[in-house]
Amino acid sequence: MQDNDNLKAKRNLTALVEFSRVINSSLDLNFILNNVLLTCLGKFLATRGIIALNINGKLQIKSYKGISEDKILLFPDIDANEDCTENDDFTKFFTENNLLASEKISSSNECVGIVCLGEKLNKQDYLKDDLDFLKTILNIAASAIQNSLIVEELKLVNRELDSRIQRLSSLFELSKEFGLFSESTKVTRLLIFALIGQFLVQKYALFRFEGNDIEVIEPKLPVEELLKNLRKIDYHRIDTSLNKEQVALLFPSLYGMGIEVIVPMQIQGKTKGLIILGRRINNFDYTDADIEFIFSVGSLAIISMENRRLFREALEKQKMEEELDLAREIQRNLLPQKIPVYKNFDIAAVNVSSKQVGGDYYDIIELDKDDCVVAIADVSGKGVPASLLMANMQAFLQVICRQNVPLDEATGLINDLISKNTADGKFITFFWGILNNIDMTFEYVNAGHNPPLLIRDGKIIKLEIGGMILGVMKTILPYRSEKIQLMKDDVLVMFTDGISEAMNKKSEEFSDEALEKLSLRNGRRFSRNYFKGNTK
Repeated sequence: MQDNDNLKAKRNLTALVEFSRVINSSLDLNFILNNVLLTCLGKFLATRGIIALNINGKLQIKSYKGISEDKILLFPDIDANEDCTENDDFTKFFTENNLLASEKISSSNECVGIVCLGEKLNKQDYLKDDLDFLKTILNIAASAIQNSLIVEELKLVNRELDSRIQRLSSLFELSKEFGLFSESTKVTRLLIFALIGQFLVQKYALFRFEGNDIEVIEPKLPVEELLKNLRKIDYHRIDTSLNKEQVALLFPSLYGMGIEVIVPMQIQGKTKGLIILGRRINNFDYTDADIEFIFSVGSLAIISMENRRLFREALEKQKMEEELDLAREIQRNLLPQKIPVYKNFDIAAVNVSSKQVGGDYYDIIELDKDDCVVAIADVSGKGVPASLLMANMQAFLQVICRQNVPLDEATGLINDLISKNTADGKFITFFWGILNNIDMTFEYVNAGHNPPLLIRDGKIIKLEIGGMILGVMKTILPYRSEKIQLMKDDVLVMFTDGISEAMNKKSEEFSDEALEKLSLRNGRRFSRNYFKGNTK
């Protein structure tokens, strides 16, 4: 299943990379929209779909498949920033055309448009994974669609806006350049060089935020003074670009250092860094178009850096999961692979970890043809540390139980070994015993574990004799053992607190009382079938 998931993830990633390459290879709006719609229809095997774009504040259908033109003409007049799900006319159009899923196309917190998809060929519903993948497709497509819309608009304006076209081209090229670098330092250097070359500035600084930490990147301003002034203000809350007048009014100390423009670098509306620029060499003021360009370049850069960070984290997580899967397989192999069969007893056991690896453990070790050791343990904590301690426990038990040492003395010896190999705060609850198939006896020691339940004649006898939990300190008081004579139809239930402390959807614990009632209720049915060792 893990391999299938990995293969599916790789295929999805490959498809997304190819999709990004195709739609970013052209600025033709029809080409991009057709590719976006066909990709969505092909991915989800949908029979129909539409793409409506934000044109002057209104949604207009610009691409459609599987819906007749006369129905398209009935698309209602809807504000682009309106929540379509609350618009009755849109809901009617959505329902009448058998559309089942819709998602906004957004870029820089702006609604670019909306995509609606119809029913699937296999008649299945759109799952959360489908909608998440659709969002990913549209996030990739958003910048391409928005760039195309801007280019379409620029073709209609006069020659005074030629500089905007050049800057959009620069943004497009920068976005590709940002994508080529694998290190954040190279991305920031390219960003700085682009701004210096475009605006001819000598005083500048680039800041990147990571939680409460602030990273200063290649500043050309007095760093200590700049940081001192920045710490006086809540710089994380600068969420809009500030021109010279605004900087002078809001942050006079920064303006006094020669700073004229502050532009936030944002991801999904959250400020992740700042671009601070001083006066230009040619003494020109920064226009609104200049500041918009700086914001766009900064956003591309910070998104590129954030994507690299997330990608590295994803790779590390994937590697960790692969290692945990391997550890889980190794841990599973430490548990008994075969349960011995005896004439007078039936033994059954199961272990289900709440994570890939855990600290719950059981073992069934044949000593000879008539005797076997039955053990159960629960290591404090969860995850890898618990699983490592569990592996130590298994190794100690495998060796010691074959040394013909009395059970109580052997328990003390195990405790001493565990204490030497356990960090502070870690411990193990442990129960074990020797089952004799001839004499029908069971000699046990309980080292602080949940007392197993011996069900006999409709009543429960708890096996509690023993001593302290393992790993807390070296054995001072000797452990005690008890030998009990087993009788026909006895049922012994051994378990960890993973059973009694398991919670339902209401966060209510199953409890020891419920387990005891369940064991009594099923005791008669289990008798003659199982001598049961049950773990979490």
